[in-house]
Amino acid sequence: MKLKEYLFDKLPQTIVFILGYIVTILFLKAFKVAKPLILAISFVFGVMYTAIITIDYLRKQKFYNNLVQTVEGLDKKYLVLEMINQPNFYEGKIFYQTLYEINKSMIENVKEYSLSIADFKEYVEIWIHEVKIPISSLVLLNHNHQNSLDSKYVKQIRKLDNYIDQILYYVRSENAEKDYIIKETSLNDIIKNVALKNKDDLLENNVDLIVDVSDEKVLTDSKWLEFILNQIINNSIKYKRDNIGSYIKIKVCENTNSVKLFIEDNGIGISKNDLPQVFDKCFTGENGREKSKSTGMGLYIAKKLCVKLGHRIEIESEAGSFTRVVITFGKNDFCKMD
Repeated sequence: MKLKEYLFDKLPQTIVFILGYIVTILFLKAFKVAKPLILAISFVFGVMYTAIITIDYLRKQKFYNNLVQTVEGLDKKYLVLEMINQPNFYEGKIFYQTLYEINKSMIENVKEYSLSIADFKEYVEIWIHEVKIPISSLVLLNHNHQNSLDSKYVKQIRKLDNYIDQILYYVRSENAEKDYIIKETSLNDIIKNVALKNKDDLLENNVDLIVDVSDEKVLTDSKWLEFILNQIINNSIKYKRDNIGSYIKIKVCENTNSVKLFIEDNGIGISKNDLPQVFDKCFTGENGREKSKSTGMGLYIAKKLCVKLGHRIEIESEAGSFTRVVITFGKNDFCKMD
């Protein structure tokens, strides 16, 4: 709170005071009051007004300066009322009470909105489970009767199954702590499950899956990690190069502090311009636009889940050559990542 601005704000009161002072002096002179007495009264008037202005300024300066500094220092600005004391001057009390009522109303509205969102997410999750049952049945039917079903319909069923999974994990990722279980998990078992799920797509697209994994174990949630790997494998199959022997290599490197899982393919790769944005929501890039096969959600959700699990996911790529995804798992404490 600046003194210059405060005095400008007090200008109307100051003008009224000066006019009152002039009228008083004229009145005293009309009654022929002695000049020394008039000077004494003028001095008292000046001292009193200066004292009133000074005391008022200092009280307000302390409160408003503290308010401004507190707001600037807070990441969550809405907590400001918890950090400041109620002022001891009338205008400040009105201001504080108004802020309190606004904050209270905001909290109530946010709570109501959060409950509404939670209800909607619960409905979506229930709906997804109900839809997934017949889709899973269709996937199983396809697996058992591959020769009798049109390959176009089979591909659409598998694609739909993957999209349903994306929606399910996207909804769950908002409240991840309620859904995942972090425990020591075999990477080999997870990769086997992922390979089995993608078996038909790998065979149909003539993509070799080369796995070099022993019995390394990591701290993770097996269900979530399977989903993450499924998204990566799906992308590798989706963006394979034609007229070459396509492959996906999976290997593990372990050191003292971490375990790194590498998934590498020899597909069409990602351009330098697109690479920094591959984890952005709904980003499809050149490859997605050219092939019209991408929603831009798979890697976004994979990244989001990795962050929730305490893992790090990175992508290296060269257009027309390869794409390598690296997932890093911390040892002993999944939250302690470099």
